[in-house]
Amino acid sequence: MKRRADFIIARRVAGAALVLLALAMAGQAAKSGGSPATGAKEEDAAIRAVLAGQQQAWNKGDLEAFMRGYARRPELTFYSGANVTSGWEQTLQRYRDRYQSSGHEMGKLTFSELEVHVLAPDAAWVGGRWQLQMSDGKTPGGLFTLVFRKLPEGWKIVHDHTS
Repeated sequence: MKRRADFIIARRVAGAALVLLALAMAGQAAKSGGSPATGAKEEDAAIRAVLAGQQQAWNKGDLEAFMRGYARRPELTFYSGANVTSGWEQTLQRYRDRYQSSGHEMGKLTFSELEVHVLAPDAAWVGGRWQLQMSDGKTPGGLFTLVFRKLPEGWKIVHDHTS
């Protein structure tokens, strides 16, 4: 009985959070003089270009260029499995340890099923799939959700949740 009550409360809190997010987005849109969809096609294309650049950099073995898609800020967060990595340098090191250290390879990266959701002129989230083609024939992959912010240097990932 307590679990059901906790579930109901959690659903109500989540619903309230979504309503607050929608109100905040509407307020931001009103301040900017348009709707969140204004310019969404251009923003969608710019975000997809960031991801295409990351895929290309990865496939060249250039992690530093791959990381240009991420905000070079200590607030960057990367969630994977039960692990949380915070900060740009730490995220780069995580990639190096996992894909460039002895006994590891980067493989060929492919992003697919991309869904770009522009929430405001300076905020978006992207969902999709990633897959690596390794030299031994293995194909690890999974899903990701990215939070993008439009910063002075362009659209950058500020949060990455990859499974």
